[in-house]
Amino acid sequence: MPQLKRLKNKCKKMIKRFGKKAVMLLYRIESSILPINKNIIIFESNMGRNYTGNPKAIYEEMVKQGLDKKYRCYFFLDNIATEIPGSAKKLKRTRTRYFFIMGIAGVWVTDSRMPNYLKKRKGVQYIQTWHGTPLKKLALDMDSVNMAGETDIDKYKRSFFINTRTWDYLLSQNHYSTEIFRRAFAFDKNMLEIGYPRNDVLFYGNNKDYINKLKKQMGLPENKKILLYAPTWRDNEYYAKGAYKFNTPMDFAMLKEEFGDEYVCVVKYHYLVKDNIDWSTYGGFVYEFNMCEDISTLYLVADILITDYSSVMFDYSLLKRPMFFYTYDLEEYKNNLRGFYFDFLEEAPGPIVGTTEELAAAIKNYDSSMYEDKFNNFYNKYNHADDGKASAKVVKVIEKIIKGER
Repeated sequence: MPQLKRLKNKCKKMIKRFGKKAVMLLYRIESSILPINKNIIIFESNMGRNYTGNPKAIYEEMVKQGLDKKYRCYFFLDNIATEIPGSAKKLKRTRTRYFFIMGIAGVWVTDSRMPNYLKKRKGVQYIQTWHGTPLKKLALDMDSVNMAGETDIDKYKRSFFINTRTWDYLLSQNHYSTEIFRRAFAFDKNMLEIGYPRNDVLFYGNNKDYINKLKKQMGLPENKKILLYAPTWRDNEYYAKGAYKFNTPMDFAMLKEEFGDEYVCVVKYHYLVKDNIDWSTYGGFVYEFNMCEDISTLYLVADILITDYSSVMFDYSLLKRPMFFYTYDLEEYKNNLRGFYFDFLEEAPGPIVGTTEELAAAIKNYDSSMYEDKFNNFYNKYNHADDGKASAKVVKVIEKIIKGER
């Protein structure tokens, strides 16, 4: 493709001289000259921060079916040293070739918003997988915004609205999410209420051999149970835009004293959290996993989940294991930061606690029969669509798009 080669060489010279604005200008010029290639599919997870979630699961289903060799697949990553299977090419986000591929790719698959400066061309099909069933208010439903770099709610909503105009397909984990997404994203195109591809592994991998294999790979002791602590991020606790703090009052020393003989504690950061914490004080008890670890595998090894307002509660409930809700800032979070879509105190399918002492007592005295009705209602409401086949269903949609059948 000589036109592409000429533009690429010109782009390299201009970015060296004028910076990324020149690349974005050339991206738009390229988009007006070069044809779309329907056989090019781009994937991106968490704005390029890692190789995880729904895009990963969809791509690996393509690898399983041998479709990564049939089509040209690209995965955008901040760290191109990340190991991924199959034939996909890894490209660094926002670099020269990134813009060229975005300009001609026929199918986009991501789980977060793409930058608004990437103007989607007519004929490109964008599959937005999103990244969770919402408890917290989203997008156009929000009353205020307190994030790093975002304090003007009207500006935030306008930006979100512009972005969702580019989506052609949107995945939903359940009917509850479908109704919220339609309104909060003002989305009126193709809703795929099929469950989440990232959860397929919770069906085929929920067995002792697979779980032991995962523990070995992660360096976790096979002779101990796992407490998984996976909280969400706090909008108003940050270092800079896109870099949020891990600022929990959890007393890990107490947890170690109470449960260290039987359990280890896995701490999983949200992908927006950028913190460097010294866990050596709790040596042999706390195992840290950052944003690069796919949380679906951590669900499988975990005997107990400790979370707060995170969407991990909806995914983990597929395993029908105990969940505990450590909500030390419940009133502040609910009333001042986000607001909730449903009565969290009424629906949460496990103990809700505000201190480490209460959490330890709740774990020790846990009686599943006390939460059986709540858990069944929760499971039926939020997990009716997940069946372990969501990835294959999305791949079918991709193939139909490429063949012009959708």
